[in-house]
Amino acid sequence: MLEGAEVRLAVDIGGTFTDIVLDVGEVRKTRKVLTTPQRPEQAVLDGMRLILTDACAHISDIDVFIHGTTLATNAIIERRGAKTALIATDGFRDVLDIGTESRYDQYDLTIDKPKPLAPRGLRFTVPERIDAHGAVRLPLDEAAVRALAPKLRELKVESVAIAFLHSYANPEHERRAAAIIGEEMPGVSVTVSSAVCPEIREYERTSTAVANAYVQPLIDGYLARMAEALQIEQFRGAIYLVTSGGGVTSIETARRFPVRLVESGPAGGAIFAAQIAARLGESKVLSFDMGGTTAKICLIEKYQPETSRVFEVDRAARFLKGSGLPVRIPVIEMVEIGAGGGSIAHVDAMKRVTVGPESASSEPGPACYGRGGERPAVTDADVALGMIDPDAFAGGTIKLDPELSKKALLSSVGNALGLSAETAAYAVHEVVCENMASAARVHAVERGEIVGQHTLIAFGGAAPLHAARVAEKIGVSRVIVPSNAGVGSAVGFLAAPIAYELVRSRHVRLDDFDTKAVSELLQEMVTEARALVEPGAAGAPVRERRAAFMRYVGQGHEITVELPNRPLTSADLAGLRQKFEADYAAMFERPIPGAAIEVLSWSVLATTEARNPSVVAAVARKPAAKASGSRKFFDGRAGEVIEIPLYRREDMAPGATIAGPAVIAEDETSTFVSTSFDAHIDGAGSIVMERKAA
Repeated sequence: MLEGAEVRLAVDIGGTFTDIVLDVGEVRKTRKVLTTPQRPEQAVLDGMRLILTDACAHISDIDVFIHGTTLATNAIIERRGAKTALIATDGFRDVLDIGTESRYDQYDLTIDKPKPLAPRGLRFTVPERIDAHGAVRLPLDEAAVRALAPKLRELKVESVAIAFLHSYANPEHERRAAAIIGEEMPGVSVTVSSAVCPEIREYERTSTAVANAYVQPLIDGYLARMAEALQIEQFRGAIYLVTSGGGVTSIETARRFPVRLVESGPAGGAIFAAQIAARLGESKVLSFDMGGTTAKICLIEKYQPETSRVFEVDRAARFLKGSGLPVRIPVIEMVEIGAGGGSIAHVDAMKRVTVGPESASSEPGPACYGRGGERPAVTDADVALGMIDPDAFAGGTIKLDPELSKKALLSSVGNALGLSAETAAYAVHEVVCENMASAARVHAVERGEIVGQHTLIAFGGAAPLHAARVAEKIGVSRVIVPSNAGVGSAVGFLAAPIAYELVRSRHVRLDDFDTKAVSELLQEMVTEARALVEPGAAGAPVRERRAAFMRYVGQGHEITVELPNRPLTSADLAGLRQKFEADYAAMFERPIPGAAIEVLSWSVLATTEARNPSVVAAVARKPAAKASGSRKFFDGRAGEVIEIPLYRREDMAPGATIAGPAVIAEDETSTFVSTSFDAHIDGAGSIVMERKAA
């Protein structure tokens, strides 16, 4: 089986499950194991051993190991990162509290602002000042920096972020301060904003530096232990980490800039959905990735996920921009909420059923796991409704106890509202589906899209159970659950290109444009980006994409304009204006004739080519073979228990068609086909649900 075949392994560590996918040539094997939160590498190694045994292979046979994780995201959302201090320029201690001085809800006087990862008691300042052009106006007070070390030790600080004003223009003071802290506090992680985010806008830059410092000890320790454990196991291949922008990078880069991994798991999911969209010819797609801890919604147009330069983590108001912690990194644009299979349900002071963002995680897990969890999670609601076969969950490796689910639902929801366990489960299911439907509506509206015109691609361990109801709520008429949906993000990792994007701020006006200086800056960035990509490309072609972030002088936000991959000349300036004004008119109906234009930042992406899938041919539909069993399902709308057929996905041939309601079970997940939908298996093995005619 292994002879001559390339062996590629992908691992996605989630808050509840760790997913493992092994490709040996054209043969694919998958596994799901419970995440081990205290030592995440343990679940990875256990899962690797299991899947390699399945394939009759050894860890030394693996050529490429690609790894992504939601550890960084979950650490921020659940506030499980390092004790982090911030050192800022005198007068700028409260940048994290002041933010941009905007309110995400203008008329709510009681808004909850996101709590900074470095509380005020752990924020310090030192005298220094560099201006916006990089000139030193006040030298760094090195004695003041050194005097901070005893205070930081006394406060038991584990990580330090340094963010000085205008350090993107001149990083000298930040680097010197970092060196002093390193001398005085060996072993403490130090992040400088000029390395992690060399861009204008001090709030976003400071927030990004603090987020990097907050997760660095956790991620660095994990990756170091993982590399050591793999070496002991005789691993000889290449290791890559998936970044938030949808590319993969080296383990060394990931250890320096773990904030780039904040959305690595979800990024793999977006790549997976884009691949499915290309394979099926679906040009307008809404990807829906729901795992154990979070749910992610992403728009994919013409087989490409939308990208952004800033992402908000841990929003105080789920769907309102500005209510989260900004992280300024290249990222696939998506909205993420604390709604997964492990999200805990309860009744609030106003007698409303609420779900998440707190998660039961894998320890102790939902009540039905029988591992000590007493509060009901979304998985408990699905089990109590009859949507999950308790004997076949995770391929039968985890036996679920429906009675424990019902007991927990009654205790936390049903008794407070006078509901039966089944009705309480239905309430929890409805609330979590509405939360995700609301996220999808808002995400589409913010981008000027009509959500109902998209096809929903559902994956992750929990999404196929909820996709039909979410689709009903947002008006989507077609839902696709791909093969290997339960481990979709890990499958997406295998298709990710080796890539790295650099963004740097240097202010230039088009009417005073130094083409030589800009070309030199871009070439420096190209050299640096290629140095991070080419070693892993193993001789594969590496292409570049250069871009400028442009705006009319005095405006607040920029538009991305692609640049030619060569030194710029004065002859290019008219073309730059023309491209910018065409994009501006597309967004705002018309340009502003004759207005001055400026560039704030520059971007260089170095990347290998992504693996493109082949298009799938249509297959003739025919009635499915007899169901393998049945489930007692509580129909909340009718208020009664009904019998619905249970199919095994592996028994359904391409073209097999069924009518909802039904459950299609497989080892990694289960798909619930609601009464509103029919379902069939397409040529790629995907479950395609289509809304029944009225």
